[in-house]
Amino acid sequence: MATPFIAGLAIATAAMAGKYGIQAWQSFKARPPRPRSRRFYEGGFQPTMTRREAALILGVRESVAADKVKEAHRRVMVANHPDAGGSDYLASKINEAKDIMLRKTKNSGSAF
Repeated sequence: MATPFIAGLAIATAAMAGKYGIQAWQSFKARPPRPRSRRFYEGGFQPTMTRREAALILGVRESVAADKVKEAHRRVMVANHPDAGGSDYLASKINEAKDIMLRKTKNSGSAF
């Protein structure tokens, strides 16, 4: 007599667990994606830009070839160009970072 009752209880428990499992999976799939890593420099600017800060702004290593610096500068500048809605200040900082990485700067400092 108890065997059909226990079997029914087990089936009901399995059905409830399945229902909650499906709901949990759907809510997991519906959550917004989180970036795995931060790709951009999120800090403020130092009074005089260092080579480390310039590398962080451009997203390259401190010891990188000149062609990679130019490629990174182009990529970052396209995203932040003043003609495309970007900031003049950020554009000047990006240009300053390129100059420092290519060692073209004489008297470091932006126009702002």
